[in-house]
Amino acid sequence: MKITVLTVGKVKEKFYRQAIEEFQKRLSRYCKLEIIEVPDEKTPDHASETEERLIKEKEGQRILKYIKEDAWVCALAIEGKMLDSVELSEKLEQMGIGGVSHMIFVIGGSLGLADEVLRRADFKLSFSKMTFPHQLMRVILLEQIYRAYRIMQGEPYHK
Repeated sequence: MKITVLTVGKVKEKFYRQAIEEFQKRLSRYCKLEIIEVPDEKTPDHASETEERLIKEKEGQRILKYIKEDAWVCALAIEGKMLDSVELSEKLEQMGIGGVSHMIFVIGGSLGLADEVLRRADFKLSFSKMTFPHQLMRVILLEQIYRAYRIMQGEPYHK
């Protein structure tokens, strides 16, 4: 299975980068992991709704360039479906059994994802109704994918 984490912006903080590298290493036993970063747009203070929409559209176009037609796409979105870790594991396993060979998880920038990206998504996943920094979300997502593989394999992982 190939898993791509397609995300807006770079991770600047060393502690986030270290956590991401650790989960990349752990996940290498289970899947081929790729992380693609697309540039984010600077959002001016007090941006209008129109300015915010245009920023999301620009970021969305950058994201869509990396989405292959045959990939299964999961957009991280507050309005998505919340799953527990076992349900996420079952979802990933079902995709693999169903013949999906490439999954793309999309994390938007500070304003979220463009409507066009959300429409392209095969599944919308919410981790919480809260808003998280997209750098931290990358760590949380990788940890949950790792946990999902551990669950699939029947391997112990703390609860």
